[in-house]
Amino acid sequence: MSPKGYDTFRILSTNRVAYLDLTGSGNETSAHLNENNRITFMFVSFGEKPLILRLYGTAAVYLPGSAEWEELAPLFDLVPGSRQIIVADIHSVKTSCGFSMPLLSYEGERNQLIKWAENKGSTGLETYWKEKNAVSMDGITTPLGKRIGEEA
Repeated sequence: MSPKGYDTFRILSTNRVAYLDLTGSGNETSAHLNENNRITFMFVSFGEKPLILRLYGTAAVYLPGSAEWEELAPLFDLVPGSRQIIVADIHSVKTSCGFSMPLLSYEGERNQLIKWAENKGSTGLETYWKEKNAVSMDGITTPLGKRIGEEA
């Protein structure tokens, strides 16, 4: 999965997590989940104590309007550009040292994505999803692409 920002990750139970996926230049995670439902989450400590944590599992994509979206969406502060929620059942957790990770300090969230999505508006976002997020760079149709195809 690609790097994420904002407050978009939730722990649902001891072995289930979810994240709110925002509009991006592609939709690779969603496409590959559609193909084989495998996912890896990687968390990295950039502070004093180096550590990398990976969660391995299987996942599903839920789009706005689905029953699952309606159930999960209240767990998040939805922002403009929210396009899907990905829920993963975790089967393995592993850590590694992270000794080569740089020390970085957190300065805050960027606001460019939200401003960009607000400027696009809902119609502009739908058009963007159709043009940029319906198919992965290797030709796999995403769940979002299936939905768009059903509307055509």
